[in-house]
Amino acid sequence: MEIKLNEIYCEDCVSFMKKIDDNYIDLTVTSPPYDNLRNYNGYSFDCEKIAKELFRITKKGGVVVWVVGDKIVKGNKTLTSFKHALTFQTVGFNVHDVMIYKKKNTPFMRSNGYTNCFEYMFIFSKGSPKTFNPIMEPTARNGYEMLVANKKADGVNKKVLGKLNKEKVKTNIWEYAVGLGGSTKDKIAFNHPAIFPEHLAEDHILSWSNKNDIVFDPMCGSGTTCKMAKVNLRNYIGCDISQEYVDIAKKRIEDTPIQISLNNL
Repeated sequence: MEIKLNEIYCEDCVSFMKKIDDNYIDLTVTSPPYDNLRNYNGYSFDCEKIAKELFRITKKGGVVVWVVGDKIVKGNKTLTSFKHALTFQTVGFNVHDVMIYKKKNTPFMRSNGYTNCFEYMFIFSKGSPKTFNPIMEPTARNGYEMLVANKKADGVNKKVLGKLNKEKVKTNIWEYAVGLGGSTKDKIAFNHPAIFPEHLAEDHILSWSNKNDIVFDPMCGSGTTCKMAKVNLRNYIGCDISQEYVDIAKKRIEDTPIQISLNNL
C-alpha cells in the first residue's frame, strides 16, 4: 500500500503507521479516545504502541500535539493525561510543553467541585522542535517606561528606562468557544461525538509547521486537523478506524477551499 499525501484512510492507526516510513511526519495534531468517555465506533486504544509508532515516523525536530483530559470515576480523577505523557517520554519524546485548552462555554457542571473547563495539550518533540512560529498578541501597554531592573536580595526596586513592545508571545493557555459556530460551522462534523475547535488545530499547525510540511492525525475523527492543514497550505494524512468518520472528514475537506490569507503568504 502506497501512502499518498492529502488522503484520509480507514484503518487501525497502529497498523496504518507501520506502513509509513521512518522520520516522515513533521507534525501530528490529534486527540485520543481516552477513558472510554465516548463511543467511537469500536475504536481500540493502546497508548504505548501508538506512542512508539509516532516516535518512529516523526522527523527529528518534529512535534506531536496530544489533546487529552481525564475522567472522574467515583470522585477520583484518572490522571490518564499524565500517564500518557509519561508513556511518550519513556519511548523517547521530550515533553516540550504542557499547555491548556480552555473552553469558553463548557456546559458540564459538578455538584461538589468547580466546573471543569479545560483539557491538556501536551507538546511532545523528537529532540528540540525544528519549527516554532510563535503566535503574538497585543500587549496592554507599549512604548518607553521606567521598568524594574536588577532587583537584589534587599528587595529594593531599581528602575531604568526601557521599551515595552506592542506585541508579546501568547501564553500557553489557549481559550476557544466550543459547539456549533465555535468549534466549527460544519454541521456534519457534529455527527462525530467529540470534536475540537478548528482554531485550536490551526494555531498548532501554524506554530509547529511550515508550508508544504506533512501534518498527520492518526485518529482523525471528523477531520478537523486535516481540514486546517489544507486551509494553511500543509500536506495532510489522516487515518480513522471508522468508515463513517472517514466519510465525514472527506466531505468536510472537499467542501473547504484553500483560504489565501496573511498566514499563507
